[in-house]
Amino acid sequence: MPDEITAAGFESAAGTGDWRALARGASTLFRTQAPGQGAVLLERVGVLAGAANHHPDVDLRPDGVVVRVQSHDVDGLSERDVALAREVSAAAADLGLAADPAAVQEVELTVDAADREQVMPFWGVVLGHSRSGEDLHDPHGRWPGLWFQAMDEPRPLRNRLHLDVFVPHDVRQSRVDAALAAGGRVTTEEFVPQWWTLADAEGNEADVIAWEGFEEDLPDGLLTPAEFRAAGGVEDWRVLQGASAYYATGGFDAGVELVARAARAADEAGVPLFADLRYSGVTLRVGPPEDGWIGPARLGVAQRAQAAARDLGLRAEPAVLRDVQLTFDALDVDAVRRFWAAALGYLERGSTDLYDPLLRGPSVFLQPMAEPRVQRNRVHVDVFVPADVADARVAAAVAAGGTVVRDAEAPFWRTVADPEGNEVDIAVIPGRAERWAGESAG
Repeated sequence: MPDEITAAGFESAAGTGDWRALARGASTLFRTQAPGQGAVLLERVGVLAGAANHHPDVDLRPDGVVVRVQSHDVDGLSERDVALAREVSAAAADLGLAADPAAVQEVELTVDAADREQVMPFWGVVLGHSRSGEDLHDPHGRWPGLWFQAMDEPRPLRNRLHLDVFVPHDVRQSRVDAALAAGGRVTTEEFVPQWWTLADAEGNEADVIAWEGFEEDLPDGLLTPAEFRAAGGVEDWRVLQGASAYYATGGFDAGVELVARAARAADEAGVPLFADLRYSGVTLRVGPPEDGWIGPARLGVAQRAQAAARDLGLRAEPAVLRDVQLTFDALDVDAVRRFWAAALGYLERGSTDLYDPLLRGPSVFLQPMAEPRVQRNRVHVDVFVPADVADARVAAAVAAGGTVVRDAEAPFWRTVADPEGNEVDIAVIPGRAERWAGESAG
């Protein structure tokens, strides 16, 4: 396409100072100061997107709105994204909302595989991802993509990192069956029915989890999954990490209207709402663990949101729902946790958990490991950060006990290992295209 531009070209264009290019397009966060401001900005973005016939991803949060522009037809950025970004920034400024681009980032995962074609189908099924070339991506633009690269030599020991994939209770069995049919195997049934531990053909593991069996730990006044479902008016919702619903919208305007109505219901109830708007659908979430779980007020918001969706004629698709968590086995849980909080810019919850302050990336759980496993993991984390944040993020990770183990490709990525050898690539996108073009020309 003639209007395709590089990430560096986008960031250097006039009027894009609020935005940062990441792995998928360019994003920013507009901070809100009062209830209702997010919904107003969302509606203005809807008008701008409709006029341009170019539609961003919008994540509405209790204290801000994340907007991501990208052009799927060029698998990157275009002049259309520059134009829309300028207009969105102007709309936010008109509302008195300041941009905080340093807060945006994107988490991806890389799997080292001896036989990529053998393991990819398993991960596509477990995560509900679609294949794009040699990678897997979330078709709903919410959870980490998986990149696959050739493994130089066998690493047969169990990883110290595995994925937890939370799915609806009425989807779990079919998801497990499909994963087994795609080349997976059950490694233990010890924790069934809370979760199934599965592995791909090379031993990389995923726990497929539903919340049944965890209810006994909830404090008084909070609803178990069974109590939530029995309340009525929430048939479209499922309990994952919080209660979530997904509605296929078939277009952007209906999604904007649903999110705006749900946001106003949440504001009236004094309940935080988390909404992810994509062109084809909307995911709503209330009561994640970081927000206090599900009580009567959050139930009421879910009921009102469902009523709004049905009034708009929207169709719920519960099977689309899933939440993703990274679980690290650690000899020193506290030390490893401090590192990952710094490397990912995450916040702490309790003594073992970390979470993305914008609830856009996977959560993290740390669990004790009985004995060392010194082999390099076959799975590592990639975090794409703004280019003007990368040096500080690397420094924070090192100060928290990390070690830079590879920096030959700096500043585009630097590999940092936690105190027990689990790795993260802290990566930036601007300048890569120009660098590779120069290498090709040379």
